[in-house]
Amino acid sequence: MHQRARALWLGIALLAAVAGCAQSPMVLQGQVQTLQQQQTQLAARNQELQSRAATLDQDNQELQTLLSQSQQQTRLLDDQVTVIREQLGGATAQLAKLKQQPPAVVEKKVEAWTASTKNQAGAKITTNNSLQNRLPAIQIPGMQVRADGDVVRIELPAGRLFQPGGARLTPDGTSMIDVVTTEIIRTYPDQMIMIEGHTDSDPLPPGRWQTSHQLSIGQAMAVYDQLAARGQLKPAQMVVMGYGPNRPVVSNGTAAGKQRNQRIELVIYPDRVAAR
Repeated sequence: MHQRARALWLGIALLAAVAGCAQSPMVLQGQVQTLQQQQTQLAARNQELQSRAATLDQDNQELQTLLSQSQQQTRLLDDQVTVIREQLGGATAQLAKLKQQPPAVVEKKVEAWTASTKNQAGAKITTNNSLQNRLPAIQIPGMQVRADGDVVRIELPAGRLFQPGGARLTPDGTSMIDVVTTEIIRTYPDQMIMIEGHTDSDPLPPGRWQTSHQLSIGQAMAVYDQLAARGQLKPAQMVVMGYGPNRPVVSNGTAAGKQRNQRIELVIYPDRVAAR
């Protein structure tokens, strides 16, 4: 009797063990599915974090660019303030000296200064107010000619004039200047000419030019040298000026606007210069 009971209990235990072994693969499969879901969620989270990191990096680069531009503008303003202060100091000192001198001496100095401004490098400047009434009919592809009050402005794109980022003329730029020179000599042979250099608002890459003002002056000087090399425009009738990014003709908010603002302007004045 006891042996039968013992055998019965052993049978029940064996059946329970077999049933447990049969359920083990199902339990393991459920655990695998759970881990796969967690892995998918972690991958999605990682992708989201990478996207946010890329966005933050782009924002940081844009802020660095804006900071660089702001710092450059601050330096330019500081330079201009320094120059103005120096000029003001010099003018104040000269005024103080003039106040200490007799009126007759002051009058003679004013007359001498006036004469010196009218006679530059052996040239005499006379006024010709009829210039505005006879604007030149210049038709040159890639250039713009416009009246600006009493002056005429001939706009030359820097992208065609110079090699990228510098003040060295390209062959196309040299040919362009020669064509413009021919038109100026034909129409305004004795007028005062201001050669203005202009840039866009972008900071310059590391290189020879530390500021946009330096680059604009260098480019204007290159055009001056080419104009003078023709031998038909007198050096006394040309003046060089570099404005950097201070005088844009259009907004620098677009690539096309920046390209337009990178330019040389030949400004023809009503004043006529005649060699003595």
